[in-house]
Order: sequence, then structure tokens, then C-alpha cells
Amino acid sequence: MSAAGSRSFVIENARVVLADAVIDAGWVAIDGERIAEVGGGRAPERGLDFGGDLLAPGLIELHTDHLESHLRPRPKVRWPALAAVVAYDAQIAASGITTVFDSLRMGSEIDYTHEALIWEAADAIAGACRDGLLRAEHRTHLRCEICADDVLQQTEKFVSRHPVDLISLMDHTPGARQFRDIGAWKTYYGGKTGLTSVELDRIKERRVIRFAANHARHRAALLALARSRGIAVASHDDTTPEHVVQSIADGVAIAEFPTTAEAAARSHAAGIAVLMGAPNVVRGGSHSGNVAAEALARAGVLDILSSDYVPAALLMGAFELARRIEGYGLPAALRTVTLHPARATGLDDRGQIAAGLRADLVRIHMAGELPVVREAYRGGRRIL
Repeated sequence: MSAAGSRSFVIENARVVLADAVIDAGWVAIDGERIAEVGGGRAPERGLDFGGDLLAPGLIELHTDHLESHLRPRPKVRWPALAAVVAYDAQIAASGITTVFDSLRMGSEIDYTHEALIWEAADAIAGACRDGLLRAEHRTHLRCEICADDVLQQTEKFVSRHPVDLISLMDHTPGARQFRDIGAWKTYYGGKTGLTSVELDRIKERRVIRFAANHARHRAALLALARSRGIAVASHDDTTPEHVVQSIADGVAIAEFPTTAEAAARSHAAGIAVLMGAPNVVRGGSHSGNVAAEALARAGVLDILSSDYVPAALLMGAFELARRIEGYGLPAALRTVTLHPARATGLDDRGQIAAGLRADLVRIHMAGELPVVREAYRGGRRIL
């Protein structure tokens, strides 16, 4: 569904969530694809009555791993790419997400060698966008495993064929960053691959050798590629002060999933937007034992939430922050899933409800403490 065919209308009797306040009885006038006016009290004309439901900006998702579960719903099962993309997009829209950065992984690993699947997905997304089949606006986030031997080849091939809006620099070498604890790495990869401890030790040795051979030169090459094309860059799993110093020197815009409070605080202080997983908030902590997103929010150093592997977690996570942290407030909580991701990626035309911006909007009904998406609009056109 494209944004074509937008019309002018008014939404009234809504609790309108602005960037820094909530209008308890408000209205929003939409003219074509843009927000024309925002106000409180009686609307200038009769419109769509939201019955006191919340009206928030459309959510912006920067890092979702969820597409792959549609492409490979079971081991050894590959679902038709276009059907998978359309189903994934519908779930994204139903979660209140109007702009999504589809995360596609570059670089072959022991548990991930499906390059052909990535090309099928990218081509299916491009075709579905071209044919107006998708509800949300889709952009591309390349997750680059920088120590993989083929990461440069895959990334250069991709950017020559498709637009790319965000590149993240990932390093999952055992003993580093997310997997400083070798035992945690063995538990994670052993569970995914079914390999024995001895087999995992051999893989660890090969990866450490590959880190020494590839890390520095691949990181430099990927940064140069991103700069040459104006692509935003994210670091991944920063853990130590040295990691943050490197991110600052490299002009990184986003720190994805820092594993320690120190790395998050240093990144935030340097103007690098700190992104954490919304499932981390919903669950009450990291599934891998790293720093809790809620702790970073309480410390004032959490900027962005990402749904990661559960699209519905994005909205839930924001509301949980507002509910659990005294004085945090709903506007600040929703900025982590709207305005802040927009600014971090240079999308200045969206992310808040304000005159002149795109009419990307979501209607939210509260079922007790659970936020439920009832309607969504992209560019003034209803997509849900």
C-alpha cells in the first residue's frame, strides 16, 4: 500500500503525544501527506473521533532481526521471499512502526552462510516497494560482521545495487565485546549449532586468527565506504572505554547495544545515540547478562529503543519505561522510538507530531497497562 491517494482530514478527541507534552483533549489536522495543524480543545471541524485514545508519531525501527524468521520459519525451510516480506511488513505495521530499517546481515559465519537468501529478500523488498505492496516505509540497515572474510565483497555488491541507509560494525569474536565470557559464547553458539565443546574450541581459534587478519582493515574499508555514500554508521556491542574512543574517532552516530553502563555513558556524553533492545526492557534485563536497558534509562543515557527480535516490543518497551521510572513520562519514553531514531539517521521530516512534518501517526488504545495499536497512518494514508 503506497502513500498515494492521501486526503485532508482531522483527527479529534485524542490524547495527542507531542515531543515534550501530552494534549489530553487534542486534535490534529492532516493535509495530504503532512500535518497541517495541531491543537487542544474543540477541533476546527468534525473529524475522526478517537474516543480518548492516544495519538502518537509513527514508530521508527532501526534494527530488526525479525525478517529472517519469516524467510526461514523452520530449520531447512525457505519461505517464498515476496510472501515473507509482505507478512513481515504487515506485522511491522501492526506494531505501530511506520518506518523500518530492514536489517540484513553481511558476512558469512559458521551459523550464517545464507547469502542467496539475503539477495532474495533485498530484491523482494525492492519489488514490493515499487509495486506499492507494503504498508511501512522500508529502508536498509546492513549488519556487517567485520571479521568475516567475505564481508567487504558482499557489502560492496549490495550498495552497488540497492540504497543503504545504515551500516553497523559488528564483531562477535569469542572473548570480545558481547562475548567476553567464552562460556556465554559457547552456550549461545552451541545452542544454535548443536556443536560440541571441542568443535566450538576449534571455531574459536579460527575466529581469533581471523580477527587479527581482518578486523582493522575491514573496519577501515567499511567506514570509508559509508562516508563516500553518506551512510550513517553504528557501532555494535561497545564494551570498554577504548571501544568508545574508537567510535568517536570514526564518527559513529549510534551505539547499538553497548554491553556495559560505562560504554553507554561515555557514548551518550560524546553525542553518540545509545540504542538498546526493547525486549531487554520488557523482560527486565538482558538475556545474555549484559547491562539492563532500564538501568541506562534511569541513568539518563538511553536514547533509542529497537524491537530487535520482537516487533511488538518496541511500543511495549517505551510504555514500560514510562510506567516503571518515576518522572520519566510518556513523551520522553516515546521519543526513544520516534524522534531520537529519526534524528540519529537524518530523517528530519518525521518523528514527532508537529505542523509541516509527515503525517506518520499511530492510534494507541490502552488495555490496562498494555498499549494496543488500533490504527496507523503513513504520509496521511491509513495503512492499518
